[in-house]
Amino acid sequence: MTLDEIEAAARVVYRAMPPTPQQRWPLLDERCGTEVWVKHENHTPVGAFKIRGGLVYFDDLFEREGTLDGVIAATRGNHGQSVAYAARRCGIPVAVVVPRGNSVSKNRAMRALGAELIERGHDFQSSYDAAVEIAQERGWHMMPSFHDLLVRGVASYSLELLRAVPALDTFYVPVGLGSGICGAIAIRDALNRKTEIVGVVSAQAPAYARSLELGRLVSHDATTRIADGIACRTPEPGAFEILQKGVERIVEVTDDEIEAAMSALYDDTHNVAEGAGAAGLAALLKERDRSRGRVVGFVLTGANVDAPVFARVLLSRH
Repeated sequence: MTLDEIEAAARVVYRAMPPTPQQRWPLLDERCGTEVWVKHENHTPVGAFKIRGGLVYFDDLFEREGTLDGVIAATRGNHGQSVAYAARRCGIPVAVVVPRGNSVSKNRAMRALGAELIERGHDFQSSYDAAVEIAQERGWHMMPSFHDLLVRGVASYSLELLRAVPALDTFYVPVGLGSGICGAIAIRDALNRKTEIVGVVSAQAPAYARSLELGRLVSHDATTRIADGIACRTPEPGAFEILQKGVERIVEVTDDEIEAAMSALYDDTHNVAEGAGAAGLAALLKERDRSRGRVVGFVLTGANVDAPVFARVLLSRH
């Protein structure tokens, strides 16, 4: 993946949305004990970074195929919003398959963007399997959850950050299926920077961490109560290969640590973060002593948390 390819993808993204800000917050610097940059992907039109990949994928799909009968995707919410947003711009019908008991607010957002919502399975992997079957039944295009074009699109947020903060020593990136962190590694390498890319996973969904420890792909149940956006049961082979070569380390954060980070972000910046969106800060706080004196950053990957969940988190921390 070359810098030219990523810059071309970024131009596609910017036809639909502006770059998001990277911001320092004095209270957050104080809490973390060092210079901290927040990449605010919670400020995109769908409140999460996934929109970038969807825009690039559909731009290529529409150019190659024209109008399709439909597109179907599996999601826990933010990928589905991305797909629905991009499909609507192209005039393509879209359905999204979500697990039963999925986020109410994310489900509402996908419907508002014009998606047909289908509830199947108990976790992302079972919803994905159901989506593949439905795509075959309908003859619709099956939207991948990890793809080179998705990585190129989401890499644009890392391009914005590393160009704005060239002295960044460490960048904490949550790992779901891996498009965000693969994009960060690609940008770091394309710009020839020495920035450490640190992956962050839920301790209650540690499939990538266990796979990297063992040097081979392994599945692991995802039981996190708060970080559905990184509740990965089965790692993506392509992403795993990139992480093996390009990630500095993986940090596991507990649900309690993620909820503490959600509360800290609200207290220090007045930004709302969903569980996965706060995972980067949770890892930074866990490595506070290690980060002292360094220029560090994390991506606030999304803001789409149900109000009762967020209220419980804030009340439990105050």
